[in-house]
Amino acid sequence: MLWIKAFHIVFVASWFAGLFYLPRIFVNLAQETETVATARLLLMARKLYRFTSMLMIPAVVLGVWLWLGYGFKGGWLHAKLALVMLAIGYHHACGSLLRKFENGANRRAHTWYRWFNEVPVLLLVAITILVVVKPF
Repeated sequence: MLWIKAFHIVFVASWFAGLFYLPRIFVNLAQETETVATARLLLMARKLYRFTSMLMIPAVVLGVWLWLGYGFKGGWLHAKLALVMLAIGYHHACGSLLRKFENGANRRAHTWYRWFNEVPVLLLVAITILVVVKPF
């Protein structure tokens, strides 16, 4: 089980690294006016989203494996799973926002994306505290 846990941590950290950086690209896209730079940023965002999606899958699969191995005990785990579902939703929201940028349909300012960029940090902090401290 320790190998599963180790790889779960690696994939979660990698997935969240993408969730930290992708909205930062959105900030730049919302500010950009040059077509060449916009095209480059869209390419970067597309590739990062695809790669991040591939990292999310083993993170979730290994997490389910751990859950089945250790069992479903404690309120902290319920809360953690709820936050993981929010992280998955956030990931898909990033995909939706990327499609809006690709279609030229973005209506949000760069400041909104700066705030949106903070969500995965809060999720990761809360999830880590729940897993390590197990407060309830």
